[in-house]
Amino acid sequence: MKIALGSDHGGYELKEEVKRYLEEAEMNYKDFGTFSTDSVDYPDIAIPVAEAVSEGEYERGILICGTGIGMSITANKFKDVRAALCHDLFSAKATREHNDSNLLTMGDRVIGKQLALEIVKVWLNTEFHGGRHARRVNKIKEVE
Repeated sequence: MKIALGSDHGGYELKEEVKRYLEEAEMNYKDFGTFSTDSVDYPDIAIPVAEAVSEGEYERGILICGTGIGMSITANKFKDVRAALCHDLFSAKATREHNDSNLLTMGDRVIGKQLALEIVKVWLNTEFHGGRHARRVNKIKEVE
């Protein structure tokens, strides 16, 4: 699985923790930035990550900002991107099983490092259930 990863300045420190986890898990990823805590506009990071997922260059994406909201709004503008803002394990699991989400957003100012890493693990390792859920995801695709 190839993962596109990015954050703005508000999510930079958590993104670095997620990077360490991905490296330890030997997962293939690309860091789209930002590369410091200097202020940047979240769409400048969300757009290339969402484009990479939308175009199929990466199977999944992870975006982090202060709240996760701006990244989620931006990413969901792209065809075939189903970005889910998750701050708990249940939502991370459910959005993979039921929505086949392919982009995870989180807020560094909302959750702690340990919970965020558990969310990433659950989200990356949960399979889509298909069936009636596929029918529903296809209805979403029809309006794109």
